[in-house]
This record gives sequence, structure tokens and C-alpha cells, in this order.
Amino acid sequence: MIQSIQVMALATVLCLAAAPAYVQGAGIKWATLNQEATDLYRAGQYDRGVVVAKKALEVAEKNVGPNHPDVVQSLNNLAALYRAQGQHAQAEPLSRRSLAIDEKALGPDHPDVATSFENLAALYRATRRTVEAERLEERAAGIRAIKR
Repeated sequence: MIQSIQVMALATVLCLAAAPAYVQGAGIKWATLNQEATDLYRAGQYDRGVVVAKKALEVAEKNVGPNHPDVVQSLNNLAALYRAQGQHAQAEPLSRRSLAIDEKALGPDHPDVATSFENLAALYRATRRTVEAERLEERAAGIRAIKR
């Protein structure tokens, strides 16, 4: 009985030891995909960038869950690619989701939340929703004015 408990304990330790390597490998894959999407954006290859950014988002959601900062970055990258293509209807829910995750995870006064407000405001300006854009820009400016 003691020997079988020791074997089970060893098997558990081996499984737990392997988990960080898996997460690290997935994190490297996610980072590589995000970098590729960014490079494609900079090169003006938006269609290809969207495909890669969607894959990066999928990897992030699968490996760290739907409310992690990696997901926020992937959402923002994909939204930027859609905005660059003038596909504002596809970009808006992504920008709104990234803002919601940031506010919940980081709190309403975090500088990253200000960036999310600014991203959404830029989208609203592009779609001539000036009043909404100004409201978000004011909220972002208020966050940025906080002494830290």
C-alpha cells in the first residue's frame, strides 16, 4: 500500500512538473503568433495578419483562459487589423471585450484601462461617433492624470 501511494505521488509530481513546460511552450507559441501579427500589420498585410491574430487569440484563450492579459493583447491586435481594413463592426466587440477584461482584472483606474479607452475612442472617431469618443477620451485622460 505504501509503495503504491509513493508511486502515485511520484506520478503526480511528474505531471505537475510537466505542466509548466507545456504552458511555457504555449506561451512561446502565443508570443510568436502575436509578433507575426504585429509584423504583418506593419507591413500592411492585414488579411494575413487577421488569420494569424485569430490563431494567437485562440491559443491565449485555450491556455490562460478568457480573462487574461494575453487575451487582451490578442483582442487589441485583431481589432487593430480590422480597423486598418475599415471593418469597424468586427473591431468594436473585440475592443469592448478587451476593455471589460482590463477593467475587471486591473481595476478602473489602471493605465492599461486608459489605453483600452483610447483604442475604443479611436474606433468611435473612425466611425464618426464623436460624442462617444470624447467621453472615452475624457475617462482615459482622468486615469492618466492620477498620481501614482
